[in-house]
Amino acid sequence: MSTCSCTFKVCSSGSSHIPSSVGHNYDHFKDRSSLSFQLKPMLGKLEHILKDVNQTMKMVPVKLLDAFVDIAFEIVDQPLLPSQNNFAPVEELGEAFRITDIEGTIPYDFPEGVYIRNGPNPLFGGYKSAISIFGKSSHTWIEGEGMLHAVYFSKSNQSSWTIFYNNRYVESDTFKLEKQRRNLAFLPAAEGDPAAVFSAHLLNLLRFGMVDKYLSNTNVFEHAGRFYVTAENHIPQEINIKTLETLGKWDVDGTWTRPFSSHAKKVRSTGELVTFGFYPQKPYFEIGIISADGKKVVQKVDLKFKRCTLSHEIGITQRYNVIMDFPLVIDINRLLAGGPLIKYVKKEYARIGVMPIYGDADSIKWFEVEPAAAFHIVNCCEDGDEVVVIACKARESIIPGPEFGLDKYEWFSSGFKHIKQVRKSDQDSQDGAFFTRVYEWRLNMKSGEVKGKYLTGTEFSMDFPIINEKFTGVKNKYGYTQVIDSAASSISGMAKYGGLAKLHLEEKTSEFCQLIKVEYHKFPEGTFCSGATFVPKFGSLEEEDGWITAFVHDEKSNISQVYILDAKNISSKPIAKIKLPSRVPYGFHGAFLSTCS
Repeated sequence: MSTCSCTFKVCSSGSSHIPSSVGHNYDHFKDRSSLSFQLKPMLGKLEHILKDVNQTMKMVPVKLLDAFVDIAFEIVDQPLLPSQNNFAPVEELGEAFRITDIEGTIPYDFPEGVYIRNGPNPLFGGYKSAISIFGKSSHTWIEGEGMLHAVYFSKSNQSSWTIFYNNRYVESDTFKLEKQRRNLAFLPAAEGDPAAVFSAHLLNLLRFGMVDKYLSNTNVFEHAGRFYVTAENHIPQEINIKTLETLGKWDVDGTWTRPFSSHAKKVRSTGELVTFGFYPQKPYFEIGIISADGKKVVQKVDLKFKRCTLSHEIGITQRYNVIMDFPLVIDINRLLAGGPLIKYVKKEYARIGVMPIYGDADSIKWFEVEPAAAFHIVNCCEDGDEVVVIACKARESIIPGPEFGLDKYEWFSSGFKHIKQVRKSDQDSQDGAFFTRVYEWRLNMKSGEVKGKYLTGTEFSMDFPIINEKFTGVKNKYGYTQVIDSAASSISGMAKYGGLAKLHLEEKTSEFCQLIKVEYHKFPEGTFCSGATFVPKFGSLEEEDGWITAFVHDEKSNISQVYILDAKNISSKPIAKIKLPSRVPYGFHGAFLSTCS
């Protein structure tokens, strides 16, 4: 998932001069009443400079600003711990490699297609920090250019499989810019000293017309027979699924120009695609419905939010859109006042909105819920008068990271601790804050009542849920998640998923317990996964009839594989393990894109 760093765009990134519109657009960044003492002197100087830009410096080459950045800013690597080695980037292979090293047997009825996963793979060797007279700004752990890892399954006859693997960067406009320059062009602008973050925003804006780069590092999806990659800070990029070549931006023929959700949902009855985009300026949050043929946005609605909520996923049912408005907030005024740009404000409100699919802001029924972090939805459905929302819920948000001045490693390490290590008296501490459990909200559309309960216990933390997508928006029996290894994650200060879980949503552990039955598949010690995906059996109507695939890395041998597991018997050993010719860093979401007709 990519952070949104206020990607205002005021000019073409190909411009060779300071854009004349910068002085006007700069007004969006300042609120004189809220400026901190620390930022006022700097802002005053910058205002003076920007006034001159419109008058006497319109033709100053951007190269002079580049020279200033080169002199005033020191770019340094963010070091990785030994336990973080598989978060390091890899190089592109340059071509597809045929795979012959397979343990086990690929099922004869496994579909032909592409198992593909997206994830961050920062250019120039890893994440960076920029140090200057303004302080220090840094990349966050969820930044990094998108890289696709794809495994191709094809049959030459009824039983003989041919398998290829390839990887390739998503070549957004800003990726091409930095690749051409052969060095980091955009200063890190997501976290750090407020003055440093602000100066990074401004200098990026002056040089490139936007305050941060486009990443496209989070998910992959298909719509109307075409394939796209996405992250929350930009519109999707279309790709050639066979070569992984980036074909260009997808703005739906000019009808959608905002950022785009990483988890757009397809309406079962119409084939239309429901998405949303949040933005640091009004309108803060808009929902869009894209036609089934992908050629136009048939409806776009401003939800009239009073804040910019960093939301990751939207839910749908047969009749409704489900909006998660939780208190992870992007606030430019807070940045100018000396605070962080992105902050989880746990004392603010949290609510879930239920909106008719073709409704507007006034048609939304809002339900107040307890503030929490809930990035990923398992599924939503209608049950009588209730809309049921099942999601993965944690006490606090892992994004964007600790506030300035706190030790980053200690903050993440504490948050990943197992909840059983946390005393009841320490519930307000950072310890165990990211422990994630599956939670159910029942929202009564008639009475307005909210009923909520945990569906999973405290044995394991789990996230990145998946289901058989044929059952999106309707009542279903099964879900699957990646299981967090709390101990390994706490040691590394980064999330590591040491297994998979199968959720039996309609089966309780006992007659007297509200928790659901959960089956587990635990990987060998030191082995972790990402991008788990449900692959349905072609032509089957049974919900659990299919397979779970995952990219799996053994940190002891430094070998990456793709596991194929029977979705009906998740606890059994993998049906097949496919050894890959290259290390695959841990990443985000995966998809299986079938080529069956």
